[in-house]
Order: sequence, then structure tokens, then C-alpha cells
Amino acid sequence: MVITSAQIDEAVAMLAPVMRRTPMVASRALSDMCGADVWLKCENLQRTGSFKPRGAYRRIAGLTDAERARGVVAASAGNHAQGVAWSATTLGITSRVYMPTGASLPKVTATRAYGAEVVLEGEIIDESLVAAQAFSEETGAVLIHPFDHADIVAGQATVGVEIAEQMPDVGTVVVPLGGGGLLAGVAAAIKSVRPQTRVVGVQAAAAAAWPGSIAAGTPTRVVEMNTMADGIAVAMPGAVTFAHVDELVDEIVTVGEDLISRAVLLMLERAKLLVEPGGAVAVAALMEPGALALPGPVCAVLSGGNVDPLLLSHLTTHGLQAAGRYLTVAVTVPDRPGGLAMLLETLRDSGASVVDVIHSRVAGELRLGEVQVTVSLETRGPEHQAMVREALRSAGFFD
Repeated sequence: MVITSAQIDEAVAMLAPVMRRTPMVASRALSDMCGADVWLKCENLQRTGSFKPRGAYRRIAGLTDAERARGVVAASAGNHAQGVAWSATTLGITSRVYMPTGASLPKVTATRAYGAEVVLEGEIIDESLVAAQAFSEETGAVLIHPFDHADIVAGQATVGVEIAEQMPDVGTVVVPLGGGGLLAGVAAAIKSVRPQTRVVGVQAAAAAAWPGSIAAGTPTRVVEMNTMADGIAVAMPGAVTFAHVDELVDEIVTVGEDLISRAVLLMLERAKLLVEPGGAVAVAALMEPGALALPGPVCAVLSGGNVDPLLLSHLTTHGLQAAGRYLTVAVTVPDRPGGLAMLLETLRDSGASVVDVIHSRVAGELRLGEVQVTVSLETRGPEHQAMVREALRSAGFFD
């Protein structure tokens, strides 16, 4: 079931005129963290903001004339939807995409702008997929699976081809992992020219179907998923992608939510790149010193950059909190002139920067003559946060 070099070469030739050859950018911050030379493969700068059009275009372009006439259909909450919409429109084929009713408005708008008819159906993506399958059976429209097809894997393999050409001496490639199409393709391409290169897949720990599947020797469904990395939250690997990953990938690791949000923040601050949570998990894996065996140089794939602007503010706040740079404290102060000023002077002397203040006389179990003040602070890290807490305690604001 593993794709051949000929299939990869065919995908390269087909996609060369329409896909961007995304840049490889050095990361001094990550290199310092993990002790190896690290470069970023910026698929967040690909058409539609992710790697997805590579596989979608390869799959749709391979349809027969009769299949093209019936159009294509897909189910997705984001990147695959946009990849299918753009690819179908570029090839002059009609497309319909089923999206969950709670899908991000910017992603829905973008999918429509790329030319697809968008139908909001189902609360979760599995329900949207059922609707897409029913439409396919009723009309004959070709269902474009997000990852589990050889043409999809071959299209994603072109990312690996570019990595091998841009970094001929690459020692380790770290790839985000959801359904496995990207990892399968990159592994197939890299191993065909550099079998000694390590290929590592990274999943969100809160949506990790792959470790159990590999241990069981067959695709296995995960019961529960709850992660900010919704782009890689896939309940069960596919048969095609499992065959590739099981045979070609050297290691699969998982990362937690705090580390993912810190990775998004690191890309914004240090690399000046907007990367979605699912697209940043490879970076997250490199932020834990010693967690991976890393023959250098290292390539981390940034698989997508489609983030709802409203979500981005929450992500950056979460990342700042996880890095010890954002602290919220609630303290009780005397309800008399100078009480709040004393609190703010204590915070000033501790070196913390006040972001906002909420002053309430009715919060919690306040006694007469007391006020609860909730203060959000910018801090310099975990040690500084401990200093701030101790300063407040010494001033009598904490017991």
C-alpha cells in the first residue's frame, strides 16, 4: 500500500505549476533550545494557508472526465475544506463541502470564497462526513477523503521532496500528525532518498489515536478528544496512512496543550509566523530539551496557519500563562482610601506590569469593609511569578 517513487514524481510534475514552493526558514530560538540546527518548513504560507491543497489537487486532477462532470464533495471544519474548494475551482470542477454548524466563520467564508458550495450540517465533523457520504451516494459526486487515499499521500509527499532538495543533509524531520496523510507522504519521500534520516510524527496528547494504533498493529479509534489543535484531532488513522507510518516512521511523540500554545506564541514572537495549534506541534516537540533524539540538522514542518482571529487572542494568552509570563491574582484589600494604591505599589515594586484591574465589592464571601481586586499581570517567567506572590503575601494580601 506504500506509494512508489514513480507516484511521487508524478505528483511533483503535476503540482509544480500550481503549488508554491514554500520557504525554509532558520530558527535560532529552537536551535538554542534543542542543541541542533533547526529549520522551519513553512507550509503555513502555502495556498489556502496549509499543505492540504497539495493532496486535494493531486486527487481531484486524477479524476476521469465522467467523475469530474459529477463534481466532488468533502467534509471538513477547515483546512481540507479550503484545499478541496481551491483545487476544484482551479480545475473547473464543482464542489460541495459539508462543515459542522459550529465551524469557524472565517473558515466558512474562505471556503465559499474559494468556490465551494458550503453546507453547514452536524455538530461534529463525523456528522458532517455522514452527510457528505450520503450526498456522494445520491448524486455520484466523488468524495475527497482528507487523508486516506494514495493520491492524497502522493500529493503531500511533495512537501518531503522539497525538504530533501532544500536540506540535502537533513538529519531529522518532525511532522504534525492527525490522520497521517502529511506524515505518510513526507516519510515516503524522505526515506526514498535519505533512508538514514529520522522521521518523527507529533500528535496532541489530548487527541492521540496513533500510539495505541501502532501498539495494536491496526488503526484504532480513540474514545475522547479535547484539544486546541483541532486541525489534527482525528479519531482513527486510515488504512492507507497507517501502512506508511507503520513501515516508514521512526517515532511518534505527543505534546500537551500548554506546550502547543507556547509553540504558537514562539512562532509569533520569534519567527514572525502565524501558525495554527495543529501546525505548531512539531515546534512544541522541539521545545522540550532531550525529549527527542535529534540528529541534525532538523526540519520542523509548520503544516498550517489558519487561525480564527478571536481564537488567536485566547491562544496567545494561554501561551503566555504556560510560559509564566501572564498571571492573574485575586486579593482582598480594605475598602478605604489608599487600599488599592497600596496593592498597586506592591506590584510596582515587585517589577510586575499591570494589564487590567477588576474591583468588586460583591465578589465571593467578602466582609463589610472589604473589596476583592483581581489583577492581571505581565511577568518575566515562573521565578518572577513566585517573587510577585511572595511580595503580596509579605504585604498581607495573602494568608
